[in-house]
Amino acid sequence: MKLADLAKLLDAQFVTGADQAEREVSRAFAADLLSDVLAMVQEEGVLLITGMITPQVVRVAEVMNMGAVLFVRGKLPPQATVEYATGATIPLLATQQDMYETCGILYRAGLLPAKRKGFPLGNAFPHAGHP
Repeated sequence: MKLADLAKLLDAQFVTGADQAEREVSRAFAADLLSDVLAMVQEEGVLLITGMITPQVVRVAEVMNMGAVLFVRGKLPPQATVEYATGATIPLLATQQDMYETCGILYRAGLLPAKRKGFPLGNAFPHAGHP
C-alpha cells in the first residue's frame, strides 16, 4: 500500500516525508512498547503504528529499517522527532484515529500484519487445567 493511499484511508497528514508519498508498505505492526518492536518484527519496510512520539521511535524505525511511522490518537511529535525523521528519511504520518480503529481500517484494506519473530516468552499461557 502506498503511503498516499494509507493517508487517504485514515485521513492522516504527513508530518514529514510527503515527498515519499509513493513509498510502499506491505505490512504493519502496532505497538507503544518499543521493546516489542525490536523483539518481534522480523522484516524491513514495515509501517510502525504507535502513540509514542519521542525521537526514540524514529531511532527504532531506523534500526529496524521500517518504511514509515504512523502516529495515532491525534498525537503530533515534537520538533526533535521531526528533525530526526527528516535526517533519517523516515516518513512520519499522524491520524486522529485510535490504534484499534487504525489497525482495523488498514487490515480491511489489505495491509497485512508484520511477520514476527518468536514471542520472547514462548508460550507464556498455561494450558487449561494446569497451574
